Parts: sequence; structure tokens; C-alpha cells
Amino acid sequence: MSVESAGQGPWPGPEQGPGPGPGPGSEPGSEPGSLCPEHGQALRWFCCSERRPVCAACAGLGGRCRGHRIRRAEERAEELRNKIVDQCERLQLQSATITKYVADILPGKNRRAVSTASAARELVIQRLGLVRSLCESEEQRLLEQVHGEEERAHQSILTQRVHWAEALQKLDTIRTSLVDMLTHLDDLQLIQKEQEIFERTEEAEGILDPKESEKLNFNEKCTRSPLLTQLWATAVLGSLSGTEDVRINERTVSPFLQLSDDQRTLTFNAKKSKTCADGPERFDHWPNALATTSFQAGLHAWTVNVENSCAYKVGVALGQLPRKGSGSDSRLGYNAFSWVFSRYDREFRFSHDGQHEPLALLRCPAQLGVLLDLQAQELLFYEAGSGTVLHTHHASFPGPLFPVFAVADQTISIVR
Repeated sequence: MSVESAGQGPWPGPEQGPGPGPGPGSEPGSEPGSLCPEHGQALRWFCCSERRPVCAACAGLGGRCRGHRIRRAEERAEELRNKIVDQCERLQLQSATITKYVADILPGKNRRAVSTASAARELVIQRLGLVRSLCESEEQRLLEQVHGEEERAHQSILTQRVHWAEALQKLDTIRTSLVDMLTHLDDLQLIQKEQEIFERTEEAEGILDPKESEKLNFNEKCTRSPLLTQLWATAVLGSLSGTEDVRINERTVSPFLQLSDDQRTLTFNAKKSKTCADGPERFDHWPNALATTSFQAGLHAWTVNVENSCAYKVGVALGQLPRKGSGSDSRLGYNAFSWVFSRYDREFRFSHDGQHEPLALLRCPAQLGVLLDLQAQELLFYEAGSGTVLHTHHASFPGPLFPVFAVADQTISIVR
């Protein structure tokens, strides 16, 4: 048995009497002078092992706490009093810190929050005001350009009207003169008029037939503006609740590609699959695949994760795109049926009908977005992360368009 000696008298022995204590029914150790329920002695000792007050009999050689660390109850109480005092001092310091924080720091924080919020509002208003002003200026410029182009086309048409009215009048005069000669002149007179007939005929032949002229058409390019395209694309992408649920048609997938179970990921395999059943819809040579759905009208957008591939094509194609053979008919971008953005190593380009337009990109896009506006007949490719427009193409698409994909390195995936 280990007993602390500091301030401790002789080893505890049996008490001479019950001494003062609680009456019947009191809990042992509930107050000073409480009695041990087992021995009826005063609880003047503290068992550190069981962390409760005990009597001398419990702490003695035959007691239940033999071998435990025993201290006098008053020493333990004094220790607890000191702890309480220390805790009260800490609480007082903590209270003072909180009081100071509430009184000094929070008001300052509130003032700074109000000031910062006011500055943020001014910044938002200022920047959006600048954007609004820029948009208004661009709107005015483009509308003036449209009006000027309309006036130019109108004047060209009026000039043509006047020109052809004069030509008609001249032709009618020549014809009337020739008919009059034919009707009223005898043979000799007609021969004498041969030079005049030749001159009239030559004059009539100098009036050429009308030909199609671009000057008579309204030039829709006058509305094209890089700023407007960027703002429009940003606004459209911000307003769309989500991209189209584009999935790949398994029946079209090349045997050089593997399609994931969710029909969104294409993985290139240099070895041609022998288990891939051939069919009229399947591409049998080029590593191509079409989506399951096509778009005939409206505005549509989808995104493709291309960060793992150094050789891919993404775009749209007509349903009548040929599927068989190694010729250009079924090679994306080499025929009149497909419009694609492509990457080969560090080279990017837009391709259609064998015409390839190089694109100077500062970095390789990790996610390539496709925006198709069939009302405006416009196809736009953008970097999904920043919304930067990479290329726009205007065309008269002759039919419903399918999202189309090709990959010759690693993997590309349609983003959900």
C-alpha cells in the first residue's frame, strides 16, 4: 500500500465513534462528515485509484482499497480548491478576452465589412457599367453597320433598277426600229440600211444579260464581332441549365475504339477488335463514332474531356456521312458531311470538306465545348474552363446534325 506522507499523521485506524454525520438516508461522501456505508466511519481519506472518499477501514490493510494510492481528504479538497481558483482565474481572463473581442474587435470587423461591401458594390456597378457601356457602344456600332449595309444594298438595287430600265427602253427602241425596217422597207432600201442594222444589232448585243452579284445581297458578315461572339457565348453558357445528355451510339463505334458502359467514353485501341460485329452504321476503318441523337433546331451545347488525348476530333456530322472504307468520304473533316475541331499533337485546326484552317491556341484545352446554334446556323468551339471562344463557323447546314467524335490516342469522354 502506498500512502502519501506530506501532511499525513499516523496510519489511519478504527474511529472511536461515529462522530457527527448525516442522518439516515444520506449518501456517503455527500458532505463533510459523511459516513462509510460499509464501516460507518467518517470519510476522511481519498482513494486516488477509485477517485472517491473512503474511511480509514477501507484504506487499511484489510480494506477494499489496500494497495491503492491514498491521500487525506482535506489534501485532496485543498488541491481541488486550488484547481478551482486557477480555473476561475482562467475563466476570468477568458471572459476579459471575449469582452474585449466583443467590445473592440467585432465593431471594427463590422465597420470593415460594411466598408468592404460598399466597395464591392461600387466595383460590381463600375465593372458592369463598363461592360454595359461597351455593349451599348458595340450595339450602336453594329446596328449602324447593319443600317449602312442595308442602305448600300438598297442603293445597289436601285442603281440596278435604273440601269436595267434604261437597258429595257434601249432594247425596246432598237427592236421597234428593226421591226419598222423589216415591215416598211423594200429590198433595195433594206440593203441600203445594212450599216444601220449592223449598228443597231451591235448596240443590242452590248447590253448583257443580268448576272448574280454579291453587291446586291446583304452581307451578313457585318454583324460578326469577336466581342459580341464572346459575350453571346458566355451569356448562353451561363444561362443553360446544363449541357445536352449526349451519348455515343454503340452501333456506330469503330472496331478500333472501345465504348464505356455509360456510352460516354471512347478509348483508342491500335488493335482492331475481332468481337465487334459489323453493321451498316459502323465505321469500319477510321476511329469514329456518332452520338445517338441529332439536332434539327434550337440551341445545343455539350462538353468533351480531351485532356488525356493528343489526337482527336470533335464536332458535328450529317447522318448520311459514309461509314465504310479508308477514303476521305468517311474521314471526319475531309468531306461535305462533317465539321470538326481536331488536334494532332500540338497542332489544332478546323476542318470541313477537305479545307483545313489552322488554329493558333495558346494552350491545349482540357475540356472542349461545342455550341450549336441552328437558328443562326453557327457552330462554335470553346474552352469549357474559361469560356474562351476557340473558333466559330457559319454554314447552311443541310440537315439534322449528330455530335461526332474520333480518337486516335488514349481516351476522350463526354462530360455529364
